[in-house]
Amino acid sequence: MRLPERITITEVGPRDGLQNEDLFFETPRKLELIARLAAAGLRRIEAASFVSPAAIPQMRDAREVITQVPRWPGVTYVALVPNERGARDAIAAGADELATVVSASETHNRRNVNRTIEESLAGIEKVAELAAAAALPWAGYVSTAFGCPYEGAVAPAQVLRVAARLRALGAYAVALGDTIGSADPRQVHTLVREVRDGLPDVPLRLHFHDTRGTGLANVLAAMDEGVASFDGSVGGLGGCPYAPGAAGNVATEDLVYMAHRMGIATGVDLAALIDVARWVESLVGRALPGRIKGAGEAVLRDSA
Repeated sequence: MRLPERITITEVGPRDGLQNEDLFFETPRKLELIARLAAAGLRRIEAASFVSPAAIPQMRDAREVITQVPRWPGVTYVALVPNERGARDAIAAGADELATVVSASETHNRRNVNRTIEESLAGIEKVAELAAAAALPWAGYVSTAFGCPYEGAVAPAQVLRVAARLRALGAYAVALGDTIGSADPRQVHTLVREVRDGLPDVPLRLHFHDTRGTGLANVLAAMDEGVASFDGSVGGLGGCPYAPGAAGNVATEDLVYMAHRMGIATGVDLAALIDVARWVESLVGRALPGRIKGAGEAVLRDSA
């Protein structure tokens, strides 16, 4: 097995994690969450999404979050933008990086953003122009890359087609999203190889949900294919409003724990991150799916 010496984690809890919560997190709470994550060593944090408040009420304070977020040295704050208007707002607020998303399946894309795939890609072209003018990097997400809640299996060739279009528009990296948590390690090996063969110069990031308990196994499969960049959500927060039944993202603390046990560096203080996960649980008022937060101190010391 070929494993990286170090992985980069993009923490998506403040955006992807909170967007599915019924309880609105007030702006000061979101800012505190982001500050705690940065203090734990996370250097890439998806802080907000500039979407319609009617569609995602939890993100109605995106501008305030990005404008007021504490500026830690070396920390990149990412804003998800679905269209030109969102990109303009995110840039004006001071986002460090933009992320766009388009589904690999037509039905999910229509349910998610009320556009066809081609219409979404045309809109992303405008986002790319704005990002270039502002000298900001942007990454493109291909959601439902491993399966669609409405159409079922998604052909790897379709995923590659969408990824190639994003790269042609200027995405510096492409992220493959397992939106409903249906992927298995063999599928991960197959899809990563196909995308790598078609786009050998494109940095890949993997975004796994843990609906069926295969999230970390899928991370390991991607590592074996040379991927060293992953998304995680503190405590396992998350889910997609337009993917019924999808559970949260891979818990960041579980990902960090596994990496450290295998001798893979992350730059994250695991004990501090577990404290953040426990704090988030106290706010949402329920147990979150992240598993390692109940580990004994001896285990945590061994995994450092």
